[in-house]
Amino acid sequence: MRDFLQRPETIAALLLATHIFLVAVAAVLVSMNRRPSSAIAWVLAIIFIPILGAIVFFFVGYSKLPKARRDKQREVNSLVLSRTEGSPLVSQGQDWPEWLHSAVALNNNLGALPMVKGNSAELLPEYNGAFDVMIAEIDSATSYVHVEFYILALDATTAPFFQALERATGRGVAVRVLSDHLSGLMFPRRKETLALLQDIGAEYHPMLPVRPFRGEWQRPDLRNHRKIVVVDGRVGFTGSQNLIDASYNKKGNLKRGLMWHELMMRIEGPVVRELDAVFATDWYSETGVLLALESSPGVPGQGSAFIDAQVLPSGPSFDNENNLKLYATLIHKAERRVSITSPYFVPDESILLAIVTAAGRGLSVELFVSEVGDQSLVYHAQRSYYEALLRAGVRIYLYRAPKVLHSKHFTIDEEVAVIGSSNMDVRSFSLNMEVSVLVHGRWFVDAIRGIEDENRVNSRELRLEDWLRRPVAQKAFDNLARLTASLQ
Repeated sequence: MRDFLQRPETIAALLLATHIFLVAVAAVLVSMNRRPSSAIAWVLAIIFIPILGAIVFFFVGYSKLPKARRDKQREVNSLVLSRTEGSPLVSQGQDWPEWLHSAVALNNNLGALPMVKGNSAELLPEYNGAFDVMIAEIDSATSYVHVEFYILALDATTAPFFQALERATGRGVAVRVLSDHLSGLMFPRRKETLALLQDIGAEYHPMLPVRPFRGEWQRPDLRNHRKIVVVDGRVGFTGSQNLIDASYNKKGNLKRGLMWHELMMRIEGPVVRELDAVFATDWYSETGVLLALESSPGVPGQGSAFIDAQVLPSGPSFDNENNLKLYATLIHKAERRVSITSPYFVPDESILLAIVTAAGRGLSVELFVSEVGDQSLVYHAQRSYYEALLRAGVRIYLYRAPKVLHSKHFTIDEEVAVIGSSNMDVRSFSLNMEVSVLVHGRWFVDAIRGIEDENRVNSRELRLEDWLRRPVAQKAFDNLARLTASLQ
């Protein structure tokens, strides 16, 4: 028997049988509740690189947060729904386009937050100027300041923001701060940043910490990508900007002269309470402490100067891909124009279909992306979609270097817009915790359209004939990079 087991052909047969068994098991496990394209990509990875593929799948193959975190999300959702049922703050949408009602109902079912009326808003397209406005509001705080950023770093640009937090704690204001754990490890001066927060009396917690020896573990690339500041439940900020210098303090960026171009939004009114509920959920997930969910957000404003707004949180703490469903719905509902700005554009199949279908229906469809990229695989993966978009009639604008267009927003027709932290890519749809704000208001859309017009002036339009002439090596690398997008 020993001789039989030691024969080369026996060993080869056993290895083959083991491989077949692993592939069969993987096919079943991988395909459960997963898109067919993603399942096929994972199965192929396990077939061709069985050991490495299985190890990688073990670490990053499951795209939901642990059950305890998802249960906390459901708990807060229930509390939020109970406080808003029948509320006079909820907009009835008498002046909405007819198609918007179903999109708002979808968001309410997905994220548990309603479309509320009577909000004022201001767009903040200037990088340091956005910090200045936030600092002024923090200096007016009397009760609390909530700060949540994917990247939070102390540097020469952000030092005044931290000084404002210190002044707030000195007045007895409660300052609570969250930032993503792993992203913080990738940037300089993390120890100094955390030490300062402790010294000034702010309460800080990392989001989604990956510290297995403390029992803190989930898929490591599930990250919290939200950007939120709320002051006293009165004024809030959200958008694309992180709390860091516009160069992101990286030597490569400084050498190339790269500077990030962002868009933030300052909001007042009932929607601030809904944005604060997203912060409260993340705080509860990281600390086990459920902050009071404000029940009286004030009287909504009236008139054409005010907007209806609906906050939509999304990410692996939810059972659905909330932002993906919202974005696909809005693009399909559009009747005249779709304008998308996304620094990382690696669309899900449904989003790509919605965009090319909109162009095929005769709508004016345009996409703003950066001419340069800071993440090589994502940059090349998104380039692999350009040909299909151009052939469908989508106009693509490449924002000129050395600025990196990092804003995240899009507009539908003349009255509807979305702004927030979410890219239009598979990572933001499936793996990152994001926050988006759906807005109805003609003047607000006009304001974003003004920013889109400025971006168009600062971009060069990509033409199909020029794109098809790019080197073969670039085409090959773009298409190979695209394959990685399916491993979700």
